Amino acid sequence: RSNLGGVRHILLVLSGKGGVGKSTISTELALSLRHSGKKVGILDVDLCGPSIPRMFKVQDNDVHQCDAGWVPVFVDQEKSISLMSIGFLLEKPDDAVVWRGPKKNALIKQFVADVAWGELDFLIVDTPPGTSDEHISTVEALRPYKPLGAILVTTPQAVSVGDVRRELTFCKKTGLRVLGIVENMSGFVCPHCSECTNIFSKGGGEELAKHAGVPFLGSVPLDPQLSQSLEEGRDFIQEFPKSSAFPALTRIAQQILDGALQQSS
Repeated sequence: RSNLGGVRHILLVLSGKGGVGKSTISTELALSLRHSGKKVGILDVDLCGPSIPRMFKVQDNDVHQCDAGWVPVFVDQEKSISLMSIGFLLEKPDDAVVWRGPKKNALIKQFVADVAWGELDFLIVDTPPGTSDEHISTVEALRPYKPLGAILVTTPQAVSVGDVRRELTFCKKTGLRVLGIVENMSGFVCPHCSECTNIFSKGGGEELAKHAGVPFLGSVPLDPQLSQSLEEGRDFIQEFPKSSAFPALTRIAQQILDGALQQSS
């Protein structure tokens, strides 16, 4: 049986643009799904900028080998969230991955085939920005396991929305179902007066979703508590249920759970 044989649902987090918060959405989605009692893995295929280990505060952990391949790094005692990232394989945290396409592709194939995930409800694949080598390799390597689909992340600005439009084309070309679009950093809620200021314009993600005929999963506001908990590797979902980003993130997770349920039935 393959290492992904015990994984029920695989989803990819994509964006045409860097810095829009794919790793943030991947992390918070994993925490929200854990909150709903699910076992979750995150595969970080962002080979040049692996930030997942840092966001869970396990960047100093090592990956061990077992008979079935690599053992992922567990975030907690209950082993409810497991991670695999090139960040765990670098000698020093400052090492740069200066590789051409074929070498990247080979590692991605190995990540897909050789990580002993065990039983998982969800495997979230956090990708680098764009539609290049890594994305094609990832989608092709995962194709036999029939991924649930992809979540596309954008910020409200037209530049970012335009880049995500190309990502929609990529999904169409590779036959990857789009689960929906998330608009991240969609406004800043003042902690003192609760007024929302749209720093990066507004509504681009929702408009794009409507235009492309795909679900709009929600807008996540800029939230200092969210940034801080990611910097410190803490569980935002558990610690800040009253924050402005909490309802948006839990609603995104709920829609993914509903979508997975539909697929199963």
